[in-house]
Order: sequence, then structure tokens, then C-alpha cells
Amino acid sequence: MRSVRRILVFQTAFLGDVVLTLPLVQAIADFFAQAAIDIVVVPRSAEVCRNHPNIGTIIEYDKRGRDKGLAGYRRLLERLRERRYDLAFVPHRSIRSASLAFLAGIPLRVGFTRSAGRFLFNKQVHYDRHQHEIERNISLLGGLGIHTLPFLLPTVHPSNDDRRTVERLLAELRGGKSGRTLIAFAPGTIWNTKRWLKERFAQLADMLGREGYRVVLIGGSEDVALCEEIERAASDSHARNLAGKLTVLQSAEVIRRCAVLVTNDSAPMHLGVAVGTPVVAIFGATVPAFGFAPRGPGDVVVETRGLRCRPCSIHGGARCPIKTFDCMERISAERVFLRVMDRLGKDFRGSER
Repeated sequence: MRSVRRILVFQTAFLGDVVLTLPLVQAIADFFAQAAIDIVVVPRSAEVCRNHPNIGTIIEYDKRGRDKGLAGYRRLLERLRERRYDLAFVPHRSIRSASLAFLAGIPLRVGFTRSAGRFLFNKQVHYDRHQHEIERNISLLGGLGIHTLPFLLPTVHPSNDDRRTVERLLAELRGGKSGRTLIAFAPGTIWNTKRWLKERFAQLADMLGREGYRVVLIGGSEDVALCEEIERAASDSHARNLAGKLTVLQSAEVIRRCAVLVTNDSAPMHLGVAVGTPVVAIFGATVPAFGFAPRGPGDVVVETRGLRCRPCSIHGGARCPIKTFDCMERISAERVFLRVMDRLGKDFRGSER
């Protein structure tokens, strides 16, 4: 393995999946200290890889945009061939990712047995459904006979400019004063059945406001309207909307400066883990057993157990299949409030433990 000088990692799934692939990159860097590690991601996920000390080149593959179709596939393939990689790890399980590694002439290709393109790998690793996704991704090193593997949490690295931008925004929010302790809310998600009720988020903001905390709402441009509704519904200026105003790494920096993050099962949940902020994650259609729950030392999941309809799918969907939405309806603001207070080291009356 000493001859390995250039390594490629393929992960063209969602932003959260890329965050959960970073521990694999970090583990690769530990075992191949002299090798350059590049990563292929979709443009929306590229930023979370920036400034990462273990990543060399970030190769963007806009598979549903400018690179859609055969022409884009060929452009990426030619670029990969030019870089002459020695080794590829392919946690993404599509045949497209596997075929790119194969046709790029990368001599050693490691992927999962559950990949649609597993026959194009010369090293296959069992995909263990009972493991956390971080452990599954790191286990790809087992394809090379590396089995003594530590559990690593992802790290992300906002720049100095990101930190200054966040500092200015938070100073404006606080009126130039140090102000109250901040709690981050990430109420958005692509899948509606993974989304806790907006009315409950507003209730929770008020409950936290009465205890002396201030809520900051974060999300992408697609979450602006939702966060505006929650901000309006929360009384007495207990919540401030930053959705659509921040980049991914700036959002991570905001989360880092907060005492707790309250989030659905979505990408911000993984950002919270990456910056070390305690996470209170609300699960509805999906379940932690899938392997995507937060794994930081101060993290907790709130869910409705005992429902025969859960999980309804691996990702969630546009609407509840049985039209009850019990998985989220049964999670009260009071219940989440107690878990937040617990993360803060306080009892339900707000006194120190």
C-alpha cells in the first residue's frame, strides 16, 4: 500500500451523507498519511468539504444539472482519468459512481456489496444494516485488510471569513450585546414526514424564551418561508430567522456557537455533531436503527415509539401514508423542551442540576 499516492472518494448523495462520509476521509488520511485524497460530490454538498485538512481537490459533479446525461458523465470521466488515481472508495451505492471508478482505470476499487455496481469493484465490503453509517463507511477500509478501525466523528472547518460573518450577524441579532444564550432550530427537511410541526417549533421557542434563551432559525433558501412562519408565530421576539442568509459552513459556525441544536432528521443534525454542539433530534417517519442518528456524546433522539407504521420508508415522504402523522403529532413541545433543558444541565423549572 505504500505505492498509493492518489485516492478518490465518491459520495454524490445528499449533504448529510457527505458529512457522514468525512470520517471515512479522516480514517483514510490516518492510514495513508502521504497520499492526496480527493472527493467527488454534487455542487450543493461541496462547501461542507472546503477547508478540510484531509481533502485535496473537491470535484463537483452536477449530475442533475449542467453535467446531466452522457456528455457530463464523459467530462467527469476524462478528468478522473487525467488524475491517475491509485485507489477509490465508493460509499455511494449507485452504478454510476461504480462505473466512473471502473472506467477511469483506477486499479483498486472498494465499495459495498449492496451497491448496484458491486461487480465493478475488486474489493467488496459487507454493508451492515445494524451499524451506524459512520461505521459502515469507515468499514470500507476493511476491503484492504485494515480492520482495527476507530469510531470517528466528522469535522467541518468554517474559514476565518465565515467566523467573522457569523460574529457580525449574531452581534446584530443581540443588539451589540453579549445577550442571551442561543439555541439553534433547524426545522426544514426535504421530506415532509420527517418534519416536526411548525407550530410546535414556535411553542418551543416561546418556552425557551421564557427561560431566558433566544432561538436562531437556520436553513437553506428553501426553508426561508417555513422559518419566517415560525418566527412570526413565536411571541416576544424569542426567535430570529437566519435561513437563507448563511452558507453551509456559516450555518455550522452558528450551530457551534449555540448551546443546543433542535433539528429534524436532516443535514443540520449532522453539522451539529461535526461542530460538537449537543443535538436534540426529532425523528418521525425514519428511525435511528437505520444508522443515521446523531452520535455525539451529548446527543439525544426524541421519537414516538410503539407505532406499527414506523418506519414508513427509508427517507420519509411527501405525506403520511396512513394520513395520521402520529409519529410527529404525538411529540409535544413540552417533551422536546425537557430534553433541551436536560442538555443544558437544568431541570424543568430551570434550576441548575
